[in-house]
Amino acid sequence: MRECTSILKSLAFLSLLVVLGSVAIAVGQASSESIHEVDVRIDRIVSGLLPAAIINGQPLPTMTLAERMKYYQVPGVSIAFFDHGQVAWARGYGFGNVNTKKAVTPGTLFQAASVSKSVTALAALRLVQQGKLNLDEYVNRKLTSWKVPDNEFTKNEKVTLRRLLSHTAGLTVFGFAGYRQGEALPTTIQILNGEKPANSEAVRVNREPGKEFRYSGGGYVAVQLLLIDVTGKSFPVLMNDLVLEPLGMTHSTFDEPLPKGLWPNAAQPYDASGRALQSGWNIYPEMAPAGLWTTPSDLAQFAIEIEKAYLGRSKILSSALAHQMLTYQSKEVYGFGVSLGERGHAVRFGHSGANGGYRCAFEAYPEIDQGLVVMTNSDGGLPLTLEIQRAVAQEYGWPDGRAEEHTLAKIDPQTLRAYTGVYLFGGLFKFTITELNGKLYVQYPVFGDKPQELYAESDTRFFMTSEPVVIDFQREAGGSIKKAKVRNGSEHLEGEKISEAPE
Repeated sequence: MRECTSILKSLAFLSLLVVLGSVAIAVGQASSESIHEVDVRIDRIVSGLLPAAIINGQPLPTMTLAERMKYYQVPGVSIAFFDHGQVAWARGYGFGNVNTKKAVTPGTLFQAASVSKSVTALAALRLVQQGKLNLDEYVNRKLTSWKVPDNEFTKNEKVTLRRLLSHTAGLTVFGFAGYRQGEALPTTIQILNGEKPANSEAVRVNREPGKEFRYSGGGYVAVQLLLIDVTGKSFPVLMNDLVLEPLGMTHSTFDEPLPKGLWPNAAQPYDASGRALQSGWNIYPEMAPAGLWTTPSDLAQFAIEIEKAYLGRSKILSSALAHQMLTYQSKEVYGFGVSLGERGHAVRFGHSGANGGYRCAFEAYPEIDQGLVVMTNSDGGLPLTLEIQRAVAQEYGWPDGRAEEHTLAKIDPQTLRAYTGVYLFGGLFKFTITELNGKLYVQYPVFGDKPQELYAESDTRFFMTSEPVVIDFQREAGGSIKKAKVRNGSEHLEGEKISEAPE
């Protein structure tokens, strides 16, 4: 299914090969730093990547970008940092194609995956601003080529654009696998109905709309069709008209498949073991939730515009709508197309993305007018993007996003077996907890293929150093463990043990 390449040998000398892309020095306030000062900052960042947690009393780990790219089997990384409305600097590291030794540059294209949702949300809000859509109107009134099927869950509450954008519409289908090049591609309606050649289930309401948050890529396919029906344009064209062209995102496209003329600029995808995907990148006709091709510098333009709108400086989106976009729409930390920071902390928005062979993330702080975009061409790239984000947060003194500090506690190793089992958090995410040689481990696909050690902070609280994850186990009166709570950064989920033995 996938072919092995020479990536392991190539990554072995990444420490000797750091490919620098072009530099964009910002104007205005951000241009007060000289090129030399910017380079010094970048050197500190790429030589000082940070884990999710630091253990008090232990030396701070020294992690370089080249070492961590090798560790995570990530061939290429592209980074853009923005400051006061400008891309202050952008760099590419490693390879977009290992076999041909094609270097990553700031102009290399990557799949943005679920970050596509953020850009789609801006397009939808622009149509709200133009009076063509209403956030709280029943979407079936504007959908003409397909309707959200009504059932017992929609008797009292309806699917609205607000709920679609905030994942509270009660719709199914978490995400999409994409299609190999050469495979038949479904239409948007076929995807929504789960009809061949679609490889996903039908998108249907199976929870009362507005009741709770549940991540739904399927809901964003409904948004895709809604925007098509309202504008009468194809999705790539309407996205170009509403977002990409106005923001100067000239290296971005929602065209699926990717036009062949852009292939030479696209990074090739790799799996978490460092093997090139045999069939190349996947195609995502689910364009709204997963179909954007872009660069970090282009995505920075998007985030900059949201920051401007939040501060009342945007020419394309009102401050009122931007504030709604960055307002918690449920108990979870999610607004319209973006994840948000913890309540009571500095305003922070962003999103991560995971398509086959690509991982990326962006985050932005409107009140300090800065942010970051990191894109990689590997299934192992997400933890690397987070390590880079923490190093940038440390370098620029961001109010959040830095490594957390924890203190180790001594507990009886004999008690650890009570914590083992399979836990389901938020009704979706399965964590497998195991014990080996007096240590506790957690395994979850997003954390990688290998079990990650859990460190005790108390007899019921454990944390990871590789991810910003803290698990609080809840001990029953008889001493057994049946429930737990997990915090992943700013996200909090309740869970329960569904199996005593690992599956």
